[in-house]
Amino acid sequence: MKNLILFLQTSCFILASVAFGAERPNIIYLYVDDLGWGSIGPNGQAERKAEGKPYVLTPNLDRLAEQGINFTRGYGCTVCSPARSSQQTGFHQGYTFADRNDPDNAKKAIRKDDITMGDALTKAGYATGYWGKWGYGGSKDMQNPTIDNVQTLPTSHGYKFVVAELHHVRAHTFFQPTLWNAPSKRRLAGGLELKANSMAKYRKQQSYSNYPAFQDHPEYPDPAYCDDVYAFACLDFVRNQAQEYNRSGKPFFGLFAAQIPHAPFKEVEKLPSWDHDYKGKSFFKKLSPQSQQWCAMVTRIDAHFGNILEALDDPNGDGDKSDSIADNTLVVFQSDNGGPGGNNREQLDANGGLQGSKGSIYEGGIRVPTIMRWSEKITHQSKLKKGSSTDLVMDCSDLLPTFCELAGVPIPLGVSGVSLAPTLTGKGIQRTRDYLIHEAGNQASIIQGQYKLIRPRGDTKSSASNKKKKRKKEPVTMLFDLNTDPAEQNNLALSRPQLVKKLNLLLTGERVDEAAGYSNTYHTWKGIRGGSISEASNWTDYIYQNAGETYLRETGSPQPNWCAKIKQGSAIADRVVDFLGLEISGDLTVNKGAKINARNELRIAKNGKLILQGGTIESLRWVDVQVGGTLVGHGTVNGDLYSRGTLAINLKEPLIVNGSVKLSGKLSLSGLSKVKSGENITLLKAKSITGGFVDNEVKLDGKSYSIFYTPTTIAVREK
Repeated sequence: MKNLILFLQTSCFILASVAFGAERPNIIYLYVDDLGWGSIGPNGQAERKAEGKPYVLTPNLDRLAEQGINFTRGYGCTVCSPARSSQQTGFHQGYTFADRNDPDNAKKAIRKDDITMGDALTKAGYATGYWGKWGYGGSKDMQNPTIDNVQTLPTSHGYKFVVAELHHVRAHTFFQPTLWNAPSKRRLAGGLELKANSMAKYRKQQSYSNYPAFQDHPEYPDPAYCDDVYAFACLDFVRNQAQEYNRSGKPFFGLFAAQIPHAPFKEVEKLPSWDHDYKGKSFFKKLSPQSQQWCAMVTRIDAHFGNILEALDDPNGDGDKSDSIADNTLVVFQSDNGGPGGNNREQLDANGGLQGSKGSIYEGGIRVPTIMRWSEKITHQSKLKKGSSTDLVMDCSDLLPTFCELAGVPIPLGVSGVSLAPTLTGKGIQRTRDYLIHEAGNQASIIQGQYKLIRPRGDTKSSASNKKKKRKKEPVTMLFDLNTDPAEQNNLALSRPQLVKKLNLLLTGERVDEAAGYSNTYHTWKGIRGGSISEASNWTDYIYQNAGETYLRETGSPQPNWCAKIKQGSAIADRVVDFLGLEISGDLTVNKGAKINARNELRIAKNGKLILQGGTIESLRWVDVQVGGTLVGHGTVNGDLYSRGTLAINLKEPLIVNGSVKLSGKLSLSGLSKVKSGENITLLKAKSITGGFVDNEVKLDGKSYSIFYTPTTIAVREK
């Protein structure tokens, strides 16, 4: 019976792999806290070493970059809470509930409606784990912390194996007495229980390296250094799941969110052999104590990463690497934000010469070290060349959609991030991200291509303590060319007024000037058949509350922050209506004179039908006709159009697309037209057209029509 059950489980995983795509990688995401952009070898430390200057040792991260790709323009957020919220949900700060470091974020940042990495990959059939600083859901009490909001916990968002800290204040030490753990055999709130922060079970065990934790040393502390515990829990997961992957094909996703190298730095000196890696480095003693501590922390976590990466090469630890799963494992390394000010920044150039530090809107606050390795896909022959650096702009919000696409599950509606899966795999069409948005205190910025605009945004999100601080006076508006001026020293605002105006319009439209706690909201169509899409009564309200407190209530007609779905039934658009994202699985008719504006995405999903009767649909990013979805009729599309479903175009009037068209789906025809023999009928006009329909001809009323393409038009001719 046991063998039968194992056979059935294995068969299910094989079938799942076929359904989701055979190339689904395992994913390990290594995440650190407050590591500046210039703190790794390829971003400046290797050059410092070559020049005989003091440098920080990161041999495993440097090797990871040699085996993969270094993103020199990777971005996080300005501080930790928004970074984690954006990372997990795919929305930038203007739309995340945690748009700043707010004490209340600990209990209310991520909502049950938000789809996180853990949610998405669990749905895809992945084993999931999270270790380290989560930051949400629990209280800050050191001795007796409590669960304050179940819906914002990692275990409520798809993560099964957890050793974590739920409150960022508790994470501002490295010797918490307890850590939150899952799974738990006890029936506790959120499935998490507190366990002692201890390395006892890893001591004197041959299967666990004594480096870099030195847990076998008689003076190793109790409670333990929490990042050692996180690292060993992650290591256990990788070993176990790698062997399971070899047995059954079940993929896994693990996120190790280290507290290192966040302050307090001095606590590392409580550890035995804390400066072990720098014993032979003559420059080390010349550094300030803070710089020495910082170096030791960074190199310690780098060594832990090395042990985890080794487990991918040799899952059972027997020295035989024939069971390696490293080739089909995507490894991502990233920091949450830029590094802080202090001696380490000055003595080791930890931010790589960028202006600003953690908390700043300048590049030193938001540009972060980012590396990806996927040996099966990132090679010397791939688009991203193994061992090289790329200036391709990528953001922490891009990782959720990337992981979703690689795993074969839908990308959450309306997110700010853009999947990088086509670039990583070399297959499919890489959609473009037009700009990045960041917020910091009283400033907001937009990066579009090589240009970056920074402007003030009022005190709407500043805490009372920040308002009391004397703030450095900044120009009203700043514009920088990051290609020629990455240190942001030359303000171009006065010389490029039209560019400033254009970027400011986009920035304002991204909701950065809203009050604290402003976010996207979720709504579902509940209207009668043929009801008006603009009527408030036809939509569900959005209410976010916990323990009797209401954090957010959104009622009324559609708004530009709505992520809305018409799951079934039919709706009519008879005026201009704005959304952040709109998904159609039922029917929506857009009448002449009406316009649907879905800023981030208008998605026509499987079984969905959008009927244009002379109306307009619009998106700053794209209109996406997915497999099984249909766009019918004639009218105008303002934005890029991706069609993997069906375009059902009327012969009498063409579809006008003020953007590019990418085709890989089907074409059907409707309407009757008096057509002369041999006459071409234009069906679609666009700025550019790539790809094509799956068939070379299409039929209507028993007649066959050949399809003809030009770079900007599609036409048919009766055969």
